[in-house]
Amino acid sequence: MGFELLLLTMVLLCSAANYSAVSAASNTSTCPMDMGYVERVPWDSSSCSSFPRNNTNCCQTLLSLFGIALAVRLKETSLFQLPDIPTSSACISDFQSKLDSLSLPSDLASVCFSPSQFVASHQLCAGINTKQDWLGKLGPSTALDTACQSDLSIGTACDACVAAGFKVQARLVSIDGNKTHSVECFYFTILYAAAFVNEYGPESTRAACIFGLPLAISTDSKKHSALVFALTGAGTAAFLMSCFLGLYLWFKRWRRSAANLEETSSKRRLRPNTVSIWFKIGELEKATDNFSQKNMIGRGGFGVVYKGTLSDGTPVAVKKIIESDFQGDAEFCNEVDIISNLKHRNLVPLRGCCVADETDEERGKQRYLVYEFMPNGNLDDHLFHPFSDHSNSSRQSLSWPQRKSIILDVAKGLAYLHYGVKPAIYHRDIKATNILLDADMRARVADFGLVRQSREGESHLTTRVAGTHGYLAPEYALYGQLTEKSDVYSFGVVILEIMCGRRALDTSSGSPRAFLITDWAWTLVKAGRVEEALDPWMLKDGDSTNSYPKGIMERFVLVGILCAHVMVALRPTILEALRMLEGDIEVPPIPDRPLPLGHPSVFTDRNAFSISPCLSGPVLNSGDMLR
Repeated sequence: MGFELLLLTMVLLCSAANYSAVSAASNTSTCPMDMGYVERVPWDSSSCSSFPRNNTNCCQTLLSLFGIALAVRLKETSLFQLPDIPTSSACISDFQSKLDSLSLPSDLASVCFSPSQFVASHQLCAGINTKQDWLGKLGPSTALDTACQSDLSIGTACDACVAAGFKVQARLVSIDGNKTHSVECFYFTILYAAAFVNEYGPESTRAACIFGLPLAISTDSKKHSALVFALTGAGTAAFLMSCFLGLYLWFKRWRRSAANLEETSSKRRLRPNTVSIWFKIGELEKATDNFSQKNMIGRGGFGVVYKGTLSDGTPVAVKKIIESDFQGDAEFCNEVDIISNLKHRNLVPLRGCCVADETDEERGKQRYLVYEFMPNGNLDDHLFHPFSDHSNSSRQSLSWPQRKSIILDVAKGLAYLHYGVKPAIYHRDIKATNILLDADMRARVADFGLVRQSREGESHLTTRVAGTHGYLAPEYALYGQLTEKSDVYSFGVVILEIMCGRRALDTSSGSPRAFLITDWAWTLVKAGRVEEALDPWMLKDGDSTNSYPKGIMERFVLVGILCAHVMVALRPTILEALRMLEGDIEVPPIPDRPLPLGHPSVFTDRNAFSISPCLSGPVLNSGDMLR
């Protein structure tokens, strides 16, 4: 699904109430964009038909769809965003009217969008508001110009465009100097690629990859229909199709022969001294319908993930790696062997890998990982929703027993990585989207992906070169110091997200109304108001004295705060944290935090908290932090 627009811009979505407060302005403003394409583009509206049960997928699709209008306007006016909130409100209203004509629910736009997210601001990515600003910052040519120009309905072309988008985003963030603007920079990259780079234009299905827009019909079918329509004579059409069929059958026989030869050379086999399987690329293409966008289920860990079904009916998740620091196939496959031998109830099993030659000589060989498929998705899908109003009855929330089980499962998975294998493996990117749920809603740690052999001065194996804002331990984010306690910090943040029902880092409202969950929860605990940190939905349907003991819940919150302490020495090990969670040992008193990292400002409103200055740069002396 190409750039996966919403997964990178969900932090910009606000509540329906926020939309209602400005919707009246649409009555006095007109939208400068034609929304008629909503009825013309063959987009897949199935996720919105069952709204709000599938509201996350629906909002992803609608944001991608709305992006087309912004790209068309950018192409016509050289302006990336809309001038003001009234104009934005008018456009959202027009957009909803087109959705109404398709018999979709009448409140989709109000739930998924906030008018302010489409309004121009010089405080966004590198001060870019116009095409001229873009050219002034990046010059007349970028990686997008070669990777995103052609027909992107082909899987390999789409992947190349995605990789180019990440490169341009990194340049923009570097120019801006503020990593918190990475979302906006990627958003602008998408619009520019669709408006000025792709030769087919924003509304073409051949450019749908740029927006990550799911289509109701395949682009292959559309191209075939266009070809047949263009042929002017039945005899000519029959002749051309016969020639094409002959070539196709010849190619199919040739490929089958090549596959048979590959089979005889034991290309797909169990690798020596391991349980990992070396898959053939043909198997993975067949399993994923040639890596169809409709089978794309996520992005992360340097790759795109597709759902697939092997020939024996086994469902799998296939990750197509886009970026990697491995120097060769031998190193890659050796590390796959190491990871595939890791067996634990709370880790996502890695079944094998594939290394395939690409037709594009510049890209070289393409690498794939094949995992066991987790039918209940990731923790983020179940924990967070685009509704900010906690009283909304349509919200589905995890129960307390489920949350407790998930936290303990993650702790056990991390304990195995830290102490169950030698040398130890440090994950580096523990977060809600990297915690998958199996058919029984048991948690499994994912995306520990590939390890690298420990290098000089290291006594461990590592799996990532960077983590995610909000989950990163301060000593690792600011000074590059990595220890097992770095994973413990991220685990503590995940505990707080699960127990509080709030995201680790919320910048959707803009500073100073944004907050860091570790600061917010710590302040409540220090004020003796730990019960206020608990997610009300966790208590909604039960007796808090019996079925839902608040004492145990508060203990989990305290363990989360202790694990996410800014000073390494004051955090427990993952084994100690597990024993605290299970009640085998007492949770020690929560120590104070250094003032430069513990922000003093607290709002009484539960939904607002001032963000910690730790995100703006190193303030605390590194010796104090690491001791």
